[in-house]
Amino acid sequence: MSPALEALMQADGTPYPGKGVMLEPFVHQVGGHSCVLRFGEQTICKPLIPREHQFYKSLPPEMRKFTPQYKGVVSVSFEEDEEGNLCLIAYPLHSESGDLENKDPSADCEPKSKMVKWSNKKQSPLLLENDKYSKERTRHGRKEDKIMSYNRDEMQQQQAEVLYLSLEKGNMVPQIKHNPWSLKCHQQQLQRMKENAKHRNQYKFILLENLTWRYTVPCVLDLKMGTRQHGDDASEEKKANQIRKCQQSTSASIGVRLCGMQVYQSDLGQLMFMNKYHGRKLTLAGFKEALYQFFHNGRRLRRELLSPVLRRLREMQAALEACESYRFYSSSLLIIYDGDPPRTPSRPRHQGGEDGDEDDGRSSHSAGEASSPAVDVRMIDFAHTTCRHYGEDSVVHEGQDSGFIFGLQNLITIISQLEDHSTD
Repeated sequence: MSPALEALMQADGTPYPGKGVMLEPFVHQVGGHSCVLRFGEQTICKPLIPREHQFYKSLPPEMRKFTPQYKGVVSVSFEEDEEGNLCLIAYPLHSESGDLENKDPSADCEPKSKMVKWSNKKQSPLLLENDKYSKERTRHGRKEDKIMSYNRDEMQQQQAEVLYLSLEKGNMVPQIKHNPWSLKCHQQQLQRMKENAKHRNQYKFILLENLTWRYTVPCVLDLKMGTRQHGDDASEEKKANQIRKCQQSTSASIGVRLCGMQVYQSDLGQLMFMNKYHGRKLTLAGFKEALYQFFHNGRRLRRELLSPVLRRLREMQAALEACESYRFYSSSLLIIYDGDPPRTPSRPRHQGGEDGDEDDGRSSHSAGEASSPAVDVRMIDFAHTTCRHYGEDSVVHEGQDSGFIFGLQNLITIISQLEDHSTD
């Protein structure tokens, strides 16, 4: 294990006996089907997919500011206690040398230390809540299963696809406890690992930068980019399914569709969630309305965020136009800002983030003090990315990813219209 990764495990992760780090659900995951877990304050992890791992390890320098920082690979195992609570623990690999990206991601790899047995120590509240959640799901049956919430006194159901969660005010800072989508992905991952437990209990996960860590109440928009979602290696059935989803959504017409959203409505002190099923149904007008909702805090449109978002999108477009032979099939674009920004600058500027044009109540009290970034825009999810440098790929594409760039251009147009015509 590299010294850098060792330092990361000691500094960022929640320690666990035996040199492991306890993983928790990552509550700001709003889209995707892969389980994203919280490794530490500044780091998340997700199951290693060889193609995505290869992308992060061979990233073109001009793309680095538009993607999360890659931090290495860990081995993840789980244990189950007498009551059936599952706990995921990350361990360092023996070595990250060797051709990991060409190995089966499900190949066994032993952690450095022996598996930890459960002790009588107090478990994470999140694990206990998740256990309650799974029991309640079983109790409510399949019909209720579509409602991806379990705290039903807090969460009112408008539709299963659009949910509201009232936030608790603790020390004047709202506490986000559970995003329904992240909980769903977490439960599915645990179930898969539980079913495979007899065969193996070692999984490789990659560590990535947590893009939300600097924000008090992260508002997150996940946009599926491009006019095509299937990879070159997709089966005929998968290909047909993905083509149908594109044709029936805004992907075909504008090269972008809503894949997930959480936004803080400060007037009501609540979060609004939209999931990918709602996003697929949106018309162009509905998509524009959802973008407006994302930048609106319930009191006003956060106009000061639009200019830095547009600047960032144009920079990304220029970088992608220079990326020869890359295809980012099924990749997403994340837009993140703080729904409850600090009134005084307290944290350093986010690398790769953008400062807003207005301070929104914040002012710089000392010359050397920079405010938190108003907004961040990044590309994520590269499980189906391809380029000519990958060698063994069956198809080699020429030129730029026109489908992704088409989506970016339309997104720029829509947000520009929002900026031009916005009135309170």
